[in-house]
Amino acid sequence: MDPIQTLLSNGTGRTLLKRVGVAPPPTLRRHEPGAPLLVGPAVAAAAGAGALLKPAVAALEAAGARVLAGTDESAERLGLILFDAGDISDPAGLVSLHEFFPALLRRLAPSGRVVVLSRPHESAGDAAAVAAQRAVPGFVRALAKELRGGATANLVVVGAGAEEHLASTVCFFASARSAFVDGQVVRLGAPTVPGSAAEPAADAPLAGRVVAVTGASRGIGAAMVRAFARDGAHVVGIDVAAGASPLAELMADVGGTHVVADVTAPDAGARIAAASRAAFGRLDGIVHNAGITRDKKLVNMSKAAWDAVIAVNLEAPRRITLDLLEEGALTAGGRVVLVSSIAGIAGNLGQTNYAASKAGVIGLVEAFSAALEPQGITVNAVAPGFIETAMTKAVPFGIREAGRRLSSLRQGGLPVDVAETVGWMLDARSDAVTGNVVRVCGQGLIGA
Repeated sequence: MDPIQTLLSNGTGRTLLKRVGVAPPPTLRRHEPGAPLLVGPAVAAAAGAGALLKPAVAALEAAGARVLAGTDESAERLGLILFDAGDISDPAGLVSLHEFFPALLRRLAPSGRVVVLSRPHESAGDAAAVAAQRAVPGFVRALAKELRGGATANLVVVGAGAEEHLASTVCFFASARSAFVDGQVVRLGAPTVPGSAAEPAADAPLAGRVVAVTGASRGIGAAMVRAFARDGAHVVGIDVAAGASPLAELMADVGGTHVVADVTAPDAGARIAAASRAAFGRLDGIVHNAGITRDKKLVNMSKAAWDAVIAVNLEAPRRITLDLLEEGALTAGGRVVLVSSIAGIAGNLGQTNYAASKAGVIGLVEAFSAALEPQGITVNAVAPGFIETAMTKAVPFGIREAGRRLSSLRQGGLPVDVAETVGWMLDARSDAVTGNVVRVCGQGLIGA
């Protein structure tokens, strides 16, 4: 348990923290079935015509949000500030960000959200437009560091043709599901094969989807299983023999099915495909969550430790994905989600093998997303930062506390935070979300 949060649970602890100048971490609002999308109304505005604003507002209103005009000057606390910056075409136009946000930020409720929409700078036009659109991510990342009370800010870059495919992404970043996702930039492209046009129930965005999860018996994997089942999915859990008992209990609890298999085995992909078809008739998505560490400084690391980490964390996801494609188990509308790590972005002492494997996962996203996009299959990854798991409990106290505090949200995340982010990627409506690596790190300052 976070010792700062423990101290905050009593008056003496709160007084002590105040005296030593330690700011308590905010309490984050996380998703609860039946809860409203926002903690208050949204305010929405655009710089210019606002071609992105209309579909975004429509998605929010369909999800039950109340959306006010950007000119609203009431004192009501806001659950969301939404701004379409897609029409800013030169550096002078960036002043609209300065004109719009300050007064509204003072009204942002605890765990409120800021979502900014923009266009890909690469296709913006002349140098002035490219510079202006390229400036928007810098603004959003800096703004995210200024927010307090568990509020977050994120940017959605919308490519041509993706305007009508905003719903799942805007609602994810507006909601409590994105509690530990902060300062991120997500890019949407026009889907080659659009996903389901049906609007799922608010609390069942994965209704009817069949999803396989590797490393499913504990930690983040188990959180994924429970979150996906809660959201209506049929889940196939995979883990090694050592986790067979908790895996079977978990899958029985959520009404799923399980496969006891080593992901490095040559037949792992075929077995996952067969089990999915036998239990549920098909497979809609695979989450490559299984991973191991074998930490040592490089000069002291054995070849066996190196080989094991690369085999499980990188080679297994690559091979299983290819096997599922060859088996015809993943077809149009399919989802592949990989689990990278902040270590794959920033590196980490004593983890050359782990960091290499998790950086390699990002390479898989780049390669697979480009290759599979014409088939209507999306490929994305999450990169968790400091997440409160059994693994992080074993980290030395000083390093553990630094990991918790070195983020804009000043705390570690929970396994469910990773699960919620993956759930958004698996959503049938997330057909425009591909090729992204999204950090679930509370805008961790390491690797930023």
